[in-house]
Amino acid sequence: MNLFFEESGDFKAGSVLSQSGESYQVELPSGKRTKVKAKDVLVQFTAPAPAALMEAAKEVAAAIDLEFLWEVAGQEEFGFANLGAEYFGQAAQPAEAAGLILALHNAPIYFYKKGRGRYKAAPEQSLRAALAGIEKKKQLLLVQAAYVEELKAGRLPEALASQVRALLFKPDKNSIEFKALDAACEALQTSPQRLLLQVGGLESPKALHMGRFLFEHFPRGTGFPPLAAPPVRAGLPRADVAAFSIDDVTTTEIDDAFSVQTRPDGSLVVGIHIAAPGLAIAPEDAIDKIARARMSTVYMPGDKITMLPDEVVNAYTLAAGKDCPALSLYAELDPATWQVRSTTTRAELVPVVDNLRHNDLDDLVNEETLASGAGDYPHKDALRLLWQWAQQLEAARMDKRAAFGLKPEQANRVDFNFYVENDVVSIVRRKRGAPLDKIVAELMIFANSTWGKLMHDHGVPGIYRSQGPGAGGWNAKMQVRMLTHAAPHQGLGVEQYAWSTSPLRRYTDLVNQWQILACAEHGVTAPLVAPFKPKDANLFAIVSAFDAAYAAYNEHQQTMERYWCLRWLAQEQAKVVEAVVLKDEVVRLADVPLVVRLPGMAAATRGAQVKLDIVGWDEIDLTLEARLLEVLGAPADGALDYDEEELVEPAPAVDEAEQAAEASAADGAPAADAPAASPEA
Repeated sequence: MNLFFEESGDFKAGSVLSQSGESYQVELPSGKRTKVKAKDVLVQFTAPAPAALMEAAKEVAAAIDLEFLWEVAGQEEFGFANLGAEYFGQAAQPAEAAGLILALHNAPIYFYKKGRGRYKAAPEQSLRAALAGIEKKKQLLLVQAAYVEELKAGRLPEALASQVRALLFKPDKNSIEFKALDAACEALQTSPQRLLLQVGGLESPKALHMGRFLFEHFPRGTGFPPLAAPPVRAGLPRADVAAFSIDDVTTTEIDDAFSVQTRPDGSLVVGIHIAAPGLAIAPEDAIDKIARARMSTVYMPGDKITMLPDEVVNAYTLAAGKDCPALSLYAELDPATWQVRSTTTRAELVPVVDNLRHNDLDDLVNEETLASGAGDYPHKDALRLLWQWAQQLEAARMDKRAAFGLKPEQANRVDFNFYVENDVVSIVRRKRGAPLDKIVAELMIFANSTWGKLMHDHGVPGIYRSQGPGAGGWNAKMQVRMLTHAAPHQGLGVEQYAWSTSPLRRYTDLVNQWQILACAEHGVTAPLVAPFKPKDANLFAIVSAFDAAYAAYNEHQQTMERYWCLRWLAQEQAKVVEAVVLKDEVVRLADVPLVVRLPGMAAATRGAQVKLDIVGWDEIDLTLEARLLEVLGAPADGALDYDEEELVEPAPAVDEAEQAAEASAADGAPAADAPAASPEA
């Protein structure tokens, strides 16, 4: 005797070797033996052989008209034997019965299983819906296959064109578009990024890197809703000064300017004038919500995404030829000792007479010409005085830094400015600490420290940057943290440091400007009227959100700077380049700030000059392949212009000259205080 039975959801046939009660010992055609319970047996037969029955059953199942079978079944529950008699017109033969069971089992949308060998026909509405779904799926598979063929042929299907970013950065893996892209990539042995570049879904690797950043951080685009610039506060006094700014040629958000006055008694009054959008923008108004959502201007070579709309920037930037609303810090100095006698803070209209540019003055204004008085350039006398004071400010910071037990700042570090025009990049080396840089840096540090103390003395919270040893004892790495109360910044050598001098570009500075205005205008009652009160949860939320946004923006700038360094190699057709050994297998190219690791490189002295053979690079992965040709010589002065913590990753963006000083000051500082690389710095 032979049995057709169900075992673990599968159907099998075999010959009975023995029977014991309700169980059979069965031998399958493969020779394997199994124990079968009587309740699992569906058909008993003597002929044909089990293997032949299974083949015949499969043929019967394939030939059954499921639609007709469903109509024959009716709406009541049935056993397969009864349905077989109806369908075949007579009692089903073993092969027919087995084939019917296979057909019923393999058609779950037509028949619902109700028990061993028992089924019920699906309701017509459910059946039609299921059949429509199957047909739709078939059609989608045909469409998907067509997409795959188009991609393999080097064409971008129209349906994928509008979904390129989503497919790359946040794909719906159940969509036919993603499945088609994935299948095409597998067939062509490539990645989605490379395939979409090849078929025109992306214009260039630059578009890939920009697209990833914008998709995550600016999903609704970088534009602004139509908003008018808020009017300047009426009744502001006009300052009796002639202020000038010092910035890169590409800077449009001019936050700071300076003025110098000599009094009849010989004392000096230096004015540090900061753009004052805080006089018009109010917390929780429409423009504030935009600024808080962005937290900072995003910088990258050749482009930027501003924190504030152009209308607001144009209204409050310290542009030459205008009386600009500003928050001014006046320092009265004794020119004999350069000691600060007093400081005054007030809101006013400041006449700005010049916007000086590094690109025009760097060759004219240097340590030699400032010392000798040579050369002819705008605001010559004022710049010489500011340079002398800046040196005194730096010396005082270094004394304070030494008191904290830190080594002197590095004076030989080099910055790189990127300029991009029509996709042609220029990368210009600038030695950090040049006089104009130092003037801006030292005066900004002075303002940020002074205003930080002003808030602290008035009991008004602000957003401070503090630097000191982290957990781990005296030899732990220096940690930079953002706090809402005053604390020393040991790397800079100041007792407190509150970012306040870039309110057009950083939201933290705008927040601090509101708090400083409250102190300047209301004195001892400032804690009552300041927008943010001590232990304000909203202020803590701003600090947290700013940290996250600023880190993401810095990472994006690093990515784009690395991309443009590789573009520079292609543009210059660089085959052999010089580099400096930074640490172990890590080198940095001499002409561009491109840091790479050369696995297996022969040991070389830290700072040694080497020559590299450029094998190739990848603008998608941002990788460079090179090999060491020769060691050229011993370390050169200024060769090691990176802190050890910055050796592997490029330095992130900063948008203020004093941050460059903060980086140099940071002996072991984290990347958040790394050197400026944007022309807007």
